[in-house]
This record gives sequence, C-alpha cells and structure tokens, in this order.
Amino acid sequence: MELKALQNGSDIRGIAIAIPGGKPVDLSEKAAYAIGRALVRLLRKRLGKSELKILAGRDSRLSGPSLCRAIEAGIAAEGARSFDAGLATTPAMFMATVTEGFMFDASVMTTASHLPYERNGFKFFSAKGGFEKDDIAELLKIAETIPDEDMALICSAAEKVDFMPVYAKQLVDAIRRGAGEEKPLEGMRIIIDAGNGAGGFFEKEVLKKLGADTDGSLFTEPDGCFPNHAPNPEDARAMAHIIDAVKRTNADLGIIFDTDVDRAGAVLSGGRELNRNRLIAMIAAIELKEHKGTTIVTDSITSTGLAEFIKAHGGVHRRFKRGYRNVINEAIRLNGLGQDAQVAMETSGHGALKENYFLDDGAYLMVKLIIELSNAKKRGEELAALIDGLREPEEAREYRMPLNCEGFKEYGQGVIDALEGWARGQDGISLPEDNFEGVRVNFDKANGNGWCLLRLSLHEPLMPLNIESDDVGGVEVIAKKLYPVLSKFDRLDVRELGL
Repeated sequence: MELKALQNGSDIRGIAIAIPGGKPVDLSEKAAYAIGRALVRLLRKRLGKSELKILAGRDSRLSGPSLCRAIEAGIAAEGARSFDAGLATTPAMFMATVTEGFMFDASVMTTASHLPYERNGFKFFSAKGGFEKDDIAELLKIAETIPDEDMALICSAAEKVDFMPVYAKQLVDAIRRGAGEEKPLEGMRIIIDAGNGAGGFFEKEVLKKLGADTDGSLFTEPDGCFPNHAPNPEDARAMAHIIDAVKRTNADLGIIFDTDVDRAGAVLSGGRELNRNRLIAMIAAIELKEHKGTTIVTDSITSTGLAEFIKAHGGVHRRFKRGYRNVINEAIRLNGLGQDAQVAMETSGHGALKENYFLDDGAYLMVKLIIELSNAKKRGEELAALIDGLREPEEAREYRMPLNCEGFKEYGQGVIDALEGWARGQDGISLPEDNFEGVRVNFDKANGNGWCLLRLSLHEPLMPLNIESDDVGGVEVIAKKLYPVLSKFDRLDVRELGL
C-alpha cells in the first residue's frame, strides 16, 4: 500500500469516510491494520523488547471504533498485547505510558484533532513523549512492506482498560494540591464546551468532583458528526458559543476544548476571550511566579505586546517556529543546554509545561488556570488581573495566500527572500534578529506601526501572512507596502490582500 502520503508532520492523517464531492478514502481499516503491525516492529527494533503492551484510544469520530479495532488487530497479529481504552483523550494516552500500574510500552490515539468528521488519523507515544517526524516516516515505510491482507479474516483481541478515570483523578489531585482544599470550586460556576468531542469527562470527572456548579456546559456528549460547531478553540463560531454561555450563566470561567483535548481556550467572567496571546500571557504569568526568570518558548506569530509582557514579568521570550512539536522540542533543547524553559506554547492553544512531561495537554493548562482562579478568589482578586499590562494590538489579521505551482516550497522561499531583501533597503522598516521562520518585518510609526510575518505553511501550498498594528488602519497601511513586492510573483495568489 502507498501509505507515506498519510504523514502529517509527527502525526498520521487521512480521509476515513467518503463524502459526496470529497476525496477518496486513504486511511482505511487495511491501512490501520498495516500501521498497527508496523508499530510493533518499530518498537521491537527501538526498545529491544519482544514482549510489548500497547494501548489504543480514540476520540468521538464516526470512523474511530473501526480504525481503532483495525490498528489493535495489527498489534495483536504481531504477537504484542493489545489494549483498548475506548473513548479517550490524546494526553491521557501519553499518561498511560508513565502512570504506575499501567506503564504501557506505547500508546496510539485515533484522532484528527479539529479537522472535519470525514478525516481521521493517529498520534503515537512512548514514555519518552510523542513520536517525531522521522519516527512516523519510518513507521509508514515499514507499513508499506506489509501484505494487503483480507480484513474479514482479522479480529482484534484487545483487552479493555478503563484509564480515563485514572487520568481524571490525576487532574483532580493536582487541583487539590494547588488550591489546598478538597473541594476548592464550591460556590463557583465553571462551564465547558467539549464540542461533542472527548472532553466531556472534564465536567463530570473533574469539575463536579471539586464542587463546581457546571450548569450551562455545552456539547459534552460525544457526537462524531460535530453538529454544533467545529471542535476548535480557534474557530470564531465555537468561541462565540462559550462566550455567550459564560455571559448567560454568569460563570466564573468558561473552558473550550478541541476534539482530543490536547488544545484548549478559555473565557473569563464577563465574556473576555482567553486564547492566543492572552492565554500564553496568563500561563507565563503563573509559571513566572513559580519559576523566576524562566524562558517562555512560543511560535513565530506571537505579538510584540506578549514579548514585552514576558520581559516585564522577569521572563525570557523565545519566539520560535510554528508547529507544536517544534515549540516543545526547542524548550526541551534549551533545558538540555542548562537554560530553564518551563513553557512551550503556540497561539493555537497547544501548550506544554516542563512540570507535566512537556505534554501537549489542554486539560492540564486548564488545571493551572483553575488553581489560580481558586487562589485568586480567596484573596478577593480576579483571574483577569494576572494579565493586566498585556499590550494588545489595535488590529490583527492573517491572510492565507495560495501558491499555484509545483515545487511550492522552493517558490515560496523565493518570495520570502525577496521580501527580506526589500525590507533591508527601506527607511523605518527593519528585520528583527530573533526570527526563526519565514521573514518577520517591523514597521515604525510612519509605516504602519506594527509588524508582519510571511511564512510557508507547514503542510499546504500556501503562504500565511500575519500583520499586526498598534494603530487603527495600520494593517491596511502595512499590506499596501507589501503588495508591490508580493504581487510580482505570478504563482502567489495575493487577491485576499484586497488591494
């Protein structure tokens, strides 16, 4: 089978359900079976062990049960012990590899995160963390050598494991330790929007057990069609739902998860969004109280105001590349060099903390907020006070410009090089020294009073252009300055710039 096209960075993603007018299925049960067998072969090679225990879980997608059974069957066919966690979250699947009494050699999560219901995929973990890009490439290379067997003859012998209550208790215990009480959320209303994904457990197994009133929570029942909104904290419609619910119920905090709960966003009392730069600032402020001078690693599109905020709170800001694995690996690298880096976060809501295995865990980020909320209430303060002083841009916009050519990465790099060359020769326009992705350009007051970042998409033939300005109308000023440079490239579709 041709499986290498299923690689999506450090994950596997594909079409699992055929829909009218859509692409053909490429992540089939047969593919999942081959991937399961390949996983065992790869682990035996890496770990030097013949006896392996591997746990599989899934989010609420319609194709999840069948794909999970198929990958479990592949694991069992190779002679490894195969276990089934049922409906689960991505962070829980990692924790099953490091939790006493479980300690699985590896785990696999069947999920496509926030993508539409017809998509699905796999994420893989060992006790060392998530698989890297090279691991996935080798896994799929092995899978392509496995014969295309008749799935009708394949059955899974997976043993059932109820791990989610164990993981939920870990979160509950963390909040109790941090707040110093058995039921620190009594008298508070905290609601969630699980987007019909796997995050509904957080309401019943975490918040209610800590005494919270959760009336007003949304879409906590799993539904693989995602009928209410995209399960994505970055989606405007999804965020509008939780903002409205917080206002309507007068909640102290609203929480929104993506499908597999490795990402999260929040809403403060009164309806103020806590995502992107604000969420990073909040987590940074919390960690900097506990770890003076630590480094906060972020993706490339974080704002100038966030950098100033981190510095003002005694921290070091390391603005790195997009991609949650890139951000996490950079934080791990810095720690290895002796530079303490407690936080690795993307503006998308992906966030990992050193104290939590650098695990990309939306639920654990919310644990940190809940502890701070509880302690702030005792002091008669508001959670929002933590990000007082965060300077936010007057305007911010992302343009996503398609590249209509073969070899789009080489062509796109040419666009980046041209913009960088142009910026070096302009008065009032400069290039920062600490840029690790694409080209970031700063504009002074006379030139739009902000910055832009032009980069290549990690996986698609397009170039995102982010522009922020501290002036009303500044985004358009900057866009107009960029247009003559970008429009010279006939394979770059600049129509979204609207100029």
